[in-house]
Order: sequence, then structure tokens, then C-alpha cells
Amino acid sequence: MVKLRLRRKGRVHHPVYDIVAIDERAKRDGAFIERLGYYDPHHQPSVISIDPDRAVYWLSVGAQPTNLVRNLLSYEGILLRKYMAMKGSNQVEIEEAVKLHKEVAKARYFRRKDLRKKKVSDKEKAAEAAKKEAEKKTETPAEPEVKAESAE
Repeated sequence: MVKLRLRRKGRVHHPVYDIVAIDERAKRDGAFIERLGYYDPHHQPSVISIDPDRAVYWLSVGAQPTNLVRNLLSYEGILLRKYMAMKGSNQVEIEEAVKLHKEVAKARYFRRKDLRKKKVSDKEKAAEAAKKEAEKKTETPAEPEVKAESAE
């Protein structure tokens, strides 16, 4: 069976990956059938370059993408392109839908990135507030309570 998967390249501690069509029994960096594109996770946002026509071809003949490659194909709009072509849409409609999909995916990436930053800063603020509260409690010693007894 043919798989669409990543093939590691690059230097030590800085991998760059090729997206390849390969026999599933082959080694990770072994001989492949065809190189479809590449993926560089070290940029913000990650650089993904895939030949959409060849990717759609391999998907149509039964190649199975791995989970990560499926996500990359989705981000690039290739799965959308395949779906719309299967439904009979013309090329202009497909290109417009893919362009819109890429804009939405990019906006989602930056929105989630901002949310992650906000969550980290909120945690830091909460930890600092708890620290200040703990300092207040240690600075002011608790005075023993004196009960007023009524004389009988």
C-alpha cells in the first residue's frame, strides 16, 4: 500500500521534512516513489509547500496519508480541492474556496497563538497575585483574639 508521509531531512536539531509517496514497508528515509512537497516547522507559521495536483492524484488512486500529513493537506486546502472536484465543481470555484479556506486557517492559527499567550500571561498574573497574598499574610502576624468576659 502507498502512504503519503514525511521523510526527514535537514541538520541535527533542525529537521525539515519532505512529503513523499512511499511504500508503507519502506524505511522512514528510504527510497520513495515521488516527492510531493516539503514541510518546515521552524518558521512561524510553518512553511508548507505541496503540489496539489500530484497530491490529489495520489489520494485518488488510494494512497493513505498519515495523521500529520492529513492535517498538512487540510491546512493547504488539498482535501477541500479533492472533495470539490469529486462533487463536480469547476476550477474557478475550487480556487476561490481554497483561497478562502487558507485565509480562515491562517486567521485561526494567529487567533489560537494569541489565546495561548493570553493564557500563559493570566497564569503568571494569578501566581503573582497568590504570592502577594501569601506575603501579606506572613507580614501581619495574627493577633490572638481576646474574649471579653462579662462580669457577673
